[in-house]
Amino acid sequence: MITILSIILFLTFIMLGSFHVYWLVGGTWGLDRVFPTKGNEPTTFSIPKFATLIVALGLFLFGGLYLLKSGLVVVQVPSWVSYAYWFIPAIFMVRAIGEFKYVGFFKKIKDTKFAKADTKLFTPLCLGIGVIGIVIQLWKSFS
Repeated sequence: MITILSIILFLTFIMLGSFHVYWLVGGTWGLDRVFPTKGNEPTTFSIPKFATLIVALGLFLFGGLYLLKSGLVVVQVPSWVSYAYWFIPAIFMVRAIGEFKYVGFFKKIKDTKFAKADTKLFTPLCLGIGVIGIVIQLWKSFS
């Protein structure tokens, strides 16, 4: 069970990291739905390429950690890395809850392109990542 769930998270993080690399190298597909806006006007907000690179690398790192967790790849890592398996789901659970204005289940602005994508895709995805990560940790604890 842990192996299957870990592989699901590995593939999810690799896919998410790949989107960020795509945007880093100039891709534009989906960009109109990934930035919160107050209305449906096009956003003039631009994330620096360095920040996009950091997010992509972080997502790939998360994927790599879950590949290790799956047991398909065995690499010796420091014991403190085990805390990451609680930290990663916590990040995504907090993202799913949101900041009460633009993102998450409790957002107030709900009629923009971003808000609709957030409701249908981003927030459920974050919740799923968080829940699967917690299930992996609890399953390990109880077995």
